[in-house]
Amino acid sequence: MAAMKRRRALQTLAGAALAAPRLSFPQTRRPNILFVMTDDQRWDAMSCAGNKILRTPHMDRLAAEGVRFGQAFVTNALCAPSRACVLTGLYTHAHGVMTNGDGPDFVMQTGLRPGQATFPMLLRQAGYYTAVVGKWHVRSDPEGFDHWAILPGQGRYNDPEMIVMGARMVFRGHSEDVVGDQALQILRHRPRDKPFCLLLHFKAPHRPWQPAGRFENRYDGVTIPEPKNFQKSLAGRPAAVAQSDMQIADMPDFAQRGVNPNLPREKRKHLNFQAFLKNYYRVLLGVDENLGRVLDYLDDAGLRENTLVIYTGDNGFFLGEYGLFDKRFMYEPSIRVPMLLRYPAAVGAGRADTEHMVINNDVAPTVLDYAGVPIPAAMNGHSRSWKALFEGRGPWRQSWMYEYFEYPAVHCAGKHRGVRTRDWKYIHYWEKPEARELFHLAEDPEERHNLAADPRHQGKLAELEAELDRLRTETGDDRSRDGSAFRPCTQRMNPTGR
Repeated sequence: MAAMKRRRALQTLAGAALAAPRLSFPQTRRPNILFVMTDDQRWDAMSCAGNKILRTPHMDRLAAEGVRFGQAFVTNALCAPSRACVLTGLYTHAHGVMTNGDGPDFVMQTGLRPGQATFPMLLRQAGYYTAVVGKWHVRSDPEGFDHWAILPGQGRYNDPEMIVMGARMVFRGHSEDVVGDQALQILRHRPRDKPFCLLLHFKAPHRPWQPAGRFENRYDGVTIPEPKNFQKSLAGRPAAVAQSDMQIADMPDFAQRGVNPNLPREKRKHLNFQAFLKNYYRVLLGVDENLGRVLDYLDDAGLRENTLVIYTGDNGFFLGEYGLFDKRFMYEPSIRVPMLLRYPAAVGAGRADTEHMVINNDVAPTVLDYAGVPIPAAMNGHSRSWKALFEGRGPWRQSWMYEYFEYPAVHCAGKHRGVRTRDWKYIHYWEKPEARELFHLAEDPEERHNLAADPRHQGKLAELEAELDRLRTETGDDRSRDGSAFRPCTQRMNPTGR
């Protein structure tokens, strides 16, 4: 009953505060840092973003007590590259973690370079106690941490193995609960004479979507509405998209609950959608519950006021749009992520910011800025601190760049890069057969109509091509990957779910 009253009070607070101006307050000391990241959680997979089925009271709690960005994006919608963008504040071409490393003949670096500057490393050098627990998924051991306990690779949901400071151990229970337990142990036993920076990385809601037992029957009897464009085909899309392997109808049955793989494809498509999306939501219930445990600890320990909490996902996810699942492409379901920030000592509460475009690269300079640690010059042009945004210092970005390099590999999504503004998006698939897409998002939010060949929009196309070129130059892209040789993709869906 007390919890219910608290949630109602916070909902009332949020509703009242949305119309109020955002406030920024002077800092009096260095904050603790709690950075929380999920895997494959799209922007609207939480109830504070309008989801009518999934209830996430603790994510909602952060939104009510802080800021929820409604225009938050990743600059590479793939796990390892995106995580490296967060850690370094750099675009993919600069930090070098180009792919997950899934292709049979990839020789590109998939781990951070030794000594690569990351925000935890810089905080540790500035006197912070630093730790990471959960899904790491960068093919190099954590560097710059006083303590680390990570899932190897993708990790597993049940009785997960973890690598704790180099030693492998098996923990009993569900991964989200184990990660939550480990986070609480780190917080309880941290040194008290230093501020802390804890990276809390959940496995969910990544494949194969195996929920904890207490959530297995949630949503039974519920029919989840299919997206309006669920039956829309990829015919007419560039070959890099049309020839991809991301159709819900063809999902391996390992991820489903009782769906007969011998059913007609169209029937299987509808059943797969219901089965996979219910489990996607179920594993997020475990994330929200364990997030709540950690937030409660901050409250009980008197740490809430001076702890900067950032919550996000490493990329978005298709939940049936165009009959698709997974991510990778520069379409909205794939690139938009949840982004919540709470810092009661310096940032006003209850603000939904739907105006400013923020990107995952921004996490590093934001954390460093609030911690009073100099932001490396290498991040200039790649990312910006939200502290400057909250304090109204200077104009905010009007565009940002997207990059994707993992091809040929599982799902066969072609290489591409692009630029997004508030109202427009330009995508260039640069390998053969080369193609371009131009979308007027203000009028076509579902990206149904490619205007790249429309004579009426050639001026806008040229403008965005020039902007992409400018961003590449500004961020030091040496263009060494331009003109790379096209190789056909023969891989099918990987049942390990990478």
